[in-house]
Amino acid sequence: MTNLEIIPFRLPLKGTLAWGKFSSMNVAEHALVKVTLENGVTGIAEAPPRPTIYGETISSMIGMLGLLKPQLLELEVDEIDAIKNVLASVPNNNVLKGALDMALWDARVKANGSDLFAALSGENPSITVSYILGISDASTMIKEARRVIEAGVRVLKVKVGRNYRQDLEVIQELQAQFSSLGVRLYADSNETLEIDTAPKILEAMRDAGLKYVEEPLPVRQIRARAELKKLGILPIIADDSCFTRADLDRELDFDTFDILNIKTARNGFSESLEMLQLAHDAGKGIMIGSQASTTLGTVHAAIISSRTEVTHPCELSFFLKLEAEIVTQMPTIEAGMLNLETLKGIEIDPALLELHRIDP
Repeated sequence: MTNLEIIPFRLPLKGTLAWGKFSSMNVAEHALVKVTLENGVTGIAEAPPRPTIYGETISSMIGMLGLLKPQLLELEVDEIDAIKNVLASVPNNNVLKGALDMALWDARVKANGSDLFAALSGENPSITVSYILGISDASTMIKEARRVIEAGVRVLKVKVGRNYRQDLEVIQELQAQFSSLGVRLYADSNETLEIDTAPKILEAMRDAGLKYVEEPLPVRQIRARAELKKLGILPIIADDSCFTRADLDRELDFDTFDILNIKTARNGFSESLEMLQLAHDAGKGIMIGSQASTTLGTVHAAIISSRTEVTHPCELSFFLKLEAEIVTQMPTIEAGMLNLETLKGIEIDPALLELHRIDP
């Protein structure tokens, strides 16, 4: 390798995305991580930092890359174990390390005359997608849902947790307006429920027609989460509790979930594949999630989503939330599905990247 760099950019959103107890965003302030090899081959990936989730920012990623860069530049791109050891030498920094892993994969397969689709994709040519519907007032959420359903989405991941009475009213209205179109709903609580009331709220969600719920209880309450899963009220999705492979080992040991949400944005390709196999072998359902990714991140997530171990809708439609992009063309969704073949021509547009580039 001859260079590693981070190129920050900012894209406006169509409205605000709010989730959990207090998190929100109205711009996608992300970064392009770029690897350059001696022969001029480059590999790229998107790094979407989330300060309220992982504690990472653009500045922190630049600082950590500065620490790791001298060690990484001493290695060849195919020295996989050595690269893994360098990335593992610092804790946390999930998004930066995930992006580095994906960019290195991209450069490695290109140097061998191939591409990521040939190297990593599975046997499913089309993937059922879901859309992340953030917390807002009912009319705003219904309006946004209608817009993305008209764009082809048929599964909505509804963010809940700030006012459960209002949440249920919105869910009931979504069901009333869109169930006849084949739209399915599930909820993401982002750890906002309390132990005493969680069962009743999950029962209400189930009775309202939701398919499953993501992270209803705080991650630290591991025994309570295991007990809630045993009740079998709704299938439980693990996300915040499974940031890493080590986290997944713990959660499988305690049997806290039914479906694993793997995010390539924080695990890269390497750890995502490990977690995919581990969860599959344990008999768990699997979906591939989004860290509010732009189209580049969506393409990388879609490649893993096409593997046969993936059993549930994947979060591959956040590009519908963006007002602008940095790629040459946009994906399209038809009847709730994203066709992997249509993603193969998507590349970074240098002029658009420069237009939306920001100073770190």
